[in-house]
Amino acid sequence: MAEVVNLRTAKKRFARAKNAARGESNAVKFGRTKAEVRLAKAEAARAKAALDGHRRDP
Repeated sequence: MAEVVNLRTAKKRFARAKNAARGESNAVKFGRTKAEVRLAKAEAARAKAALDGHRRDP
């Protein structure tokens, strides 16, 4: 015979797991400090400038 499951607690458990997964993905996506974001932008700008500096004019 199957085990009796309380649907209310099962829904809550499922919602908690879903929120935890969403939180983990957001931590990876947005979990950088302001200094790290600035550094990444500066590196990207420096790389773009270096690439544009090596461009030949037609």
